[in-house]
Amino acid sequence: MNKLPFKIKGLFNLQILKNDRRLITFAICLMIATALWFLNALSKSYTTTLSYPVKYINPPNNHFLSNTPASEFEITVEAYGFTLLRHKMAFSFSPVLLNLTTIKQNHDGDRKEVTVHTEDLVNQIATQISKEVKILNIRPQVITLVLDSLKTKKVDIKPVVDLELMPQFFLSDSVVLNPPAVDITGPATAIDTIDFLYTEPQSFNEVNTSVQQVVKVIHPENTKLSNDKVTMYIHVEKFTEKELRLPLHAKNIPEGSEVKLFPSEVKVTFLVNLTEYENIDENNFIAAVDLNSRGNGETLKVSLDNAPADIKMIRISPENVEYLIETD
Repeated sequence: MNKLPFKIKGLFNLQILKNDRRLITFAICLMIATALWFLNALSKSYTTTLSYPVKYINPPNNHFLSNTPASEFEITVEAYGFTLLRHKMAFSFSPVLLNLTTIKQNHDGDRKEVTVHTEDLVNQIATQISKEVKILNIRPQVITLVLDSLKTKKVDIKPVVDLELMPQFFLSDSVVLNPPAVDITGPATAIDTIDFLYTEPQSFNEVNTSVQQVVKVIHPENTKLSNDKVTMYIHVEKFTEKELRLPLHAKNIPEGSEVKLFPSEVKVTFLVNLTEYENIDENNFIAAVDLNSRGNGETLKVSLDNAPADIKMIRISPENVEYLIETD
């Protein structure tokens, strides 16, 4: 009596084992059937739509693609399931290359704007996709290509600078660019409107030394530069004040007359850079008055007929002098 439970347990385990074998056998059969069905399905022909990027290459000599045509084609294809599966598993496709020279030759070669029906490109595209794929349709059905003639000319570059100098520091020269001009190439219609180009804006604060900076040159879209970067030189020097006393000369004295000026000399104050301080003296200046400008006034305005070009903030004292004309 005590052995009966063990017999029941053994029969129960045997039944489970038999059921597991049946389940495994069923699973294997299902997998084989599924594989056969899948292989049979892939051997059939299907129609689907694939998206391909488009790249336009090889423009005709001295021409430029000046518009932006479709960058992607929706291509409806027919192929066996194996082929389509292989294409779809690639996730991304190499771009379809369209030869602009060939297209222009096959269409009116003298026209600037070419309208192309994409159905005319089927053979060119098919060789790039796969021989196993049949192209049924391409969208868009029409693309427009604007092939403008290329033109090159040299244009000057103008610096765009916001400069804040520290006290007593000045520019010793204008802002210099190297090179000062570049060749720009692009559609003739665009190049004809360009007289000069600008650099990207630059800002410098509390400057007390010379600056050298590589900057980009701004140019219109669809144009190319022989050099899109230039070097900007900003020459800064420290200036100091200098004072000189100059004899005063009179111009256009009436014939047979003598002129006396009161005072007969003036004081000139100016800023000069430190490197030139000792080199500038009275011989670099000519202070004068012009009797032709006297009118009915009792004084004459003093001017400098000669002065160094690189000095700044010139002040003359007095600005006007009295005069006396004596005749023989």
